[in-house]
Amino acid sequence: MASRLRIPRRLPTTILSGFSAFVGVVVLPSHLTLASIPIPSESLQLAQSSEADESVVPVYELTPPTMQPAAQPDRMQPNAVLDHPSVPSTTDEYWVSGLYRDNAGNLWVASWQGLACIDPNTGQILSRFVIENSTIDAIAQDQSQHIWIGAYDGLRRIDPNTGIITPQPLSLPSEHVLSLLVDRRGLLWVGTDFGLALVNPEQGTLVTTLQTLPGGTASTLVLDGEGHLWVGTINGLVRINTASALVMSQMTQLPGQIVQALAVSPDNALWVGTPAGLLVVDPTTNTVVRNVTQFRGRSVTSIQFDRSNSLWVGTENGLFRVNQNNGAIISQTIDLPSSQVLDIIPDTGNKVWVGTTEGLAWISQTTGVTRSHLAFSRRNF
Repeated sequence: MASRLRIPRRLPTTILSGFSAFVGVVVLPSHLTLASIPIPSESLQLAQSSEADESVVPVYELTPPTMQPAAQPDRMQPNAVLDHPSVPSTTDEYWVSGLYRDNAGNLWVASWQGLACIDPNTGQILSRFVIENSTIDAIAQDQSQHIWIGAYDGLRRIDPNTGIITPQPLSLPSEHVLSLLVDRRGLLWVGTDFGLALVNPEQGTLVTTLQTLPGGTASTLVLDGEGHLWVGTINGLVRINTASALVMSQMTQLPGQIVQALAVSPDNALWVGTPAGLLVVDPTTNTVVRNVTQFRGRSVTSIQFDRSNSLWVGTENGLFRVNQNNGAIISQTIDLPSSQVLDIIPDTGNKVWVGTTEGLAWISQTTGVTRSHLAFSRRNF
């Protein structure tokens, strides 16, 4: 996501001990361009993506996956369909560990297969990148439209126009990057398992680090209504002044203690997911104002608000749509590739995209129909 302590916003703690095998040194090519790689015309896409036809099961061109040599450098690949692989897969092959909607409305998907950019309206894979011997857990886009990815072996920048992947040899508190966020000034905050760093993405330079961050691990980040940074740690919440990079306040002794997910509601309340439930925090008083009854005892791994102000809550045992005013569960989504939800992105191609431990799915925000994206899912329905 050895003694690396990773209490992630998305992955269950019971499987962390096996992750060390995926960390290694990556040798990158001196250049790589999209123009040098042919993209097949038979692109992967949803068969019918209009609202009138969303009840139709998506159809994909199914071809055997191409096996890559273990020692290849980072690169971008043409479209490939990886459903029903012809060789046995590891139990982690279909995990979708991160989702991100870029400024053009495209969806970036981080999985154990690498990184892909897809058109959320059709499901077409626009580009694919393989990051050898590592796993991506965080994605962000800077003001120059570069994509930044955080992995277990450091920080990289991708130019989506050329496909060039550039490693960032910065003196981060740790090479194990867990979270990324671009603030209102365009600066990039980098959360690691041993503190927080601030990077100038335009210059590619380190501005400052917070190695003495209370709680240590910066697993999840969000900006509040005043533009300050809230950091979810293994020991509660920390609020950072983004102008000075100084700690403003800390909240400990939360129910569940470990913060796995954060979101800010339209009324600027802070919603917090922990292994023990779903909390609402008043960011002006640093107090817990609600412990949502319906989620007490549930491990909340992801939280997102959609454009209708509905709250989507991902847990280790299901995805729920919630009324933020009273905490009532409006609906539970079934037929996901797995009930163990890792990430959620709503309002993207008129769909809610869901990353799980068994693949990627989408839910129509018009009809409520749920479908798997077969390039990223084990299940075929």
